[in-house]
Amino acid sequence: MRKFIKLNYKIIFYFLGLLLLFNGGFMLLSALVSFIYSDGVTLQLCLSGLISIAIGGLFMLFTRNHKKVLNKREGYIVVTFGWIAMTLSGTLPYLITESIPNFTNAFFETMSGYTTTGASILNDIEAVPYGVLFWRSLTHWIGGMGIIVLAVAILPLLGIGGMQLFAAEAPGPSADKLHPRITDTAKRLWLIYFGYTAAETLLLKLAGMSFFDAINHAMCTLSTGGFSTKNASVAFWNDNPLIQYIIIFFMFLAGTNFVLSYYMFKGKFSNIIKDDEFKLYTKFILAFTLIASVLIYFRADVSLSTINHPMVFGEVESAFRHGLFQVISVITTTGFVTADFTMWTPFLVVFFFGLMFLGGSAGSTSGGIKVVRHLITIKNGFLEFKRALHPNAILPVRYNKRSVSGDIVFNILGFFVLYFISFIIGSLGFSMMQLDFESSIGIAASSLGNVGPALGDFSPVNNYAALPPIGKWWSAFLMFIGRLELFTVLVIMTPFFWRNR
Repeated sequence: MRKFIKLNYKIIFYFLGLLLLFNGGFMLLSALVSFIYSDGVTLQLCLSGLISIAIGGLFMLFTRNHKKVLNKREGYIVVTFGWIAMTLSGTLPYLITESIPNFTNAFFETMSGYTTTGASILNDIEAVPYGVLFWRSLTHWIGGMGIIVLAVAILPLLGIGGMQLFAAEAPGPSADKLHPRITDTAKRLWLIYFGYTAAETLLLKLAGMSFFDAINHAMCTLSTGGFSTKNASVAFWNDNPLIQYIIIFFMFLAGTNFVLSYYMFKGKFSNIIKDDEFKLYTKFILAFTLIASVLIYFRADVSLSTINHPMVFGEVESAFRHGLFQVISVITTTGFVTADFTMWTPFLVVFFFGLMFLGGSAGSTSGGIKVVRHLITIKNGFLEFKRALHPNAILPVRYNKRSVSGDIVFNILGFFVLYFISFIIGSLGFSMMQLDFESSIGIAASSLGNVGPALGDFSPVNNYAALPPIGKWWSAFLMFIGRLELFTVLVIMTPFFWRNR
């Protein structure tokens, strides 16, 4: 008879309580915004925050006498169930204010927020109270770098080591450590993240946005989320290209490994220039922007496909701006839109669908497969040709002039297989709900890659309100496993995870 593993349940629930305390604190911040703008939901948001804090406090109170040891399996459990607990409590502001009175819709919107997907069920975003909109953007901002990493930064106060959590949650195939202590790493990442958010808020305000719109779009840009305070998304400012170029710049930064940003602030520019992933990430954006811009200029009528305002500053600039914006938005999985790319040409529809599988850099807030995985897979593919000719030769895959271990290569290949199996199963699931082929594959790719806009009935000018309830839960599940990069969640579903051997 096989024995099941013994878990330190007290520390698991203690940590879940800590996360709920964080969530409640951010809800109270949203209540302050509600009070400032007098939108009528201040008390409801305060109640939401107090409920979350009370539940979290009780968790911590009853589990305070715990063993301060966290193994790898418990780290995976805390990350997975921590995300679920955050999402469940995150529905409270929507439900209590009745901005989204339906639990399924509220759960979908919250999961979309924390996973930085940006898919929404709201038909009239501009009618939602300011405090709730701010909370909606905060879910992006919290989820962007990861609430787990935020909590890791204060673990020394609790006497708990946090490397297990950081390894399980940090985006990308590996987590580069900026400092020997993982808590200091988390602090530095959050300092950069906060600094970028403040800088973009200031620039957007100076460019013509209101302060409320600026801070919300900054939070949703740096998290590569895509929630907007406007029904037309960033297309609302099609008559102000400066705003869109500012968002483009920060989407690019958000899709870049945050370790490189740290190097930039330390003046180590050679580390950035020599980084293989950064070079390929930049080349992808430049090449795909050129393709998109040329096709938009010669084949698409941007003036007809923009969501709100007609183009300005001439056809060439408009084609370039729309092409660059949409390419970066989809590659970084941000999901902001300046136009409905599904109305351009059939080639561009397939083109942007393909970009949904690319993803930003490892160590960024982007979703998707990540550029480094594509890079190592491509390099390994070319080496297979050489190995076929020279079967006895030792030909390691090299990344940043260092050989990559076979274990990492196999892990990445396994991730690719699992990712596309998940995409196929996800598409089949939506097709069983009577969605057409284009909508099924579009929403599956978008949900799994945390992109936001999809194809067909869920194109950039539409939302997910028409998705049947079971479809919203299925989409939320795909967002969830995609955000935590498949293995973190799916490994918990395997029988051997719960056994000693």
